[in-house]
Amino acid sequence: MIYLLCAMLIGVIGFQIALILGAPWGRITQGGQVDGALPLSGRIVAAVSILILGAVVLAVLSADGCWPRWPRWTSWAAVIVIFVSTVLNWITPSAPERRLWAPTMTVMLCLTTAVVW
Repeated sequence: MIYLLCAMLIGVIGFQIALILGAPWGRITQGGQVDGALPLSGRIVAAVSILILGAVVLAVLSADGCWPRWPRWTSWAAVIVIFVSTVLNWITPSAPERRLWAPTMTVMLCLTTAVVW
């Protein structure tokens, strides 16, 4: 379970890296407001997302005992981050973003909760 979750998180990080590098996926991220590549502000948001997702990976690995112990609250913070992202992806006005990320984040939320619980 932890390996699937980490693979999914790393995949999302890879997606964010692609956005920073100019991948034309604006319609399936950040509310779907941009056709094509994100502007600088969107790329900065993607970079911040990478930092947050990296912390989520490490917190979840810590909760599973695969990483040096972080305080227990960090694993629950990871669950909250994934929960908020899941909700935002279910309510986004972008139908393509909702179709791709809402189910993906729902699976990640279930896995994160199962690992941390």
